Amino acid sequence: MTTKDKTKEMNTSTPAPAKTGKALISDILLSITDLRVWFELRKWGFRHAGYVRAVDGITFDLNNSETIAIVGESGCGKTSLMRTVLLLNRPTKGTVAFDGKVINDLKAEDLKNYRSHVGYVQQDPYGAMPPFMSIQAILEEPLKINGMKDPVERFNRVKKALEEVKMSPAEEFMAKFPHMLSGGQQQRVVIARAMIMEPRLLIADEPVSMLDASVRVEILKLLRGLQKKHNLGVIYITHDLSTVRYFSEQIFVMYAGQVIEKGNVKQVLQATSHPYTFALLEATSDPDARNATVQKEVPPGEPPSLVNPPAGCRFHPRCPKMIDGLCNVEMPPDFEPEPGHYVKCWLLK
Repeated sequence: MTTKDKTKEMNTSTPAPAKTGKALISDILLSITDLRVWFELRKWGFRHAGYVRAVDGITFDLNNSETIAIVGESGCGKTSLMRTVLLLNRPTKGTVAFDGKVINDLKAEDLKNYRSHVGYVQQDPYGAMPPFMSIQAILEEPLKINGMKDPVERFNRVKKALEEVKMSPAEEFMAKFPHMLSGGQQQRVVIARAMIMEPRLLIADEPVSMLDASVRVEILKLLRGLQKKHNLGVIYITHDLSTVRYFSEQIFVMYAGQVIEKGNVKQVLQATSHPYTFALLEATSDPDARNATVQKEVPPGEPPSLVNPPAGCRFHPRCPKMIDGLCNVEMPPDFEPEPGHYVKCWLLK
């Protein structure tokens, strides 16, 4: 490939780096604007071989005390979006703003300060905790990292965090190790660790998918109570629409790196408009045993490659209602079938 060809490819294929460093005037907690996260592929370790478009043009705002549910099947970009909010990934293009300030390129001390305001609840509670550390040591670690030197103050903060997640008496749990707790108790400890620095934003990455069905509602109620008590903004990542109605105000449905339907819970679940969202609802577990033998219709095929996504609507190769010459040619814009309800689908034209 010549130098001229390389320059042409970069100009046409690679998003321009995000510009940061200036504050945005905003009264919202978190603002995502035209966010793109592309990972470069290299052949033989050095030859450019394209990009994985993990997140490809997402925009949303999150207010204090609001929960946004990011919904979609595995590989849709939910985790890449979450890691970018945590600044484990850096945006390729677009901006991430927290409390009115763009944070794309935070360095060292500023990054540490930002992360102290963001709590993270992992999917697998046992895998998220060092097995050789006691519960007290696990919960004290963030406090030590952020400069809390007084052991009495740390002890009181740990006790308070455990009591908030309904693990009382707290002293009995502090000396235990993760393997000595049940799955539900382990997840409560992970939530306590996420809350230990008194964050303003909480990211819950499928926090109940590893738990028994009997425990899931308890954990979701616990998270909801903490959100209201501490005025938290919450990003709830899940593939299960059955839990969303109990824990979220807004739903964002992701497919192949893009948000293809978004709106409040009632709009998306009761006035579903995108064929992919219909498919997710069909795949949701039905508690009625009489429907156990009902054959559900699901779209054929697999999600597209994020290295070479299809032209037009990215769902069109699997869509039963695909309009030839339109859906497979041109990317649909965001149509608004009702105020605040946006759907990226040509069927609403």
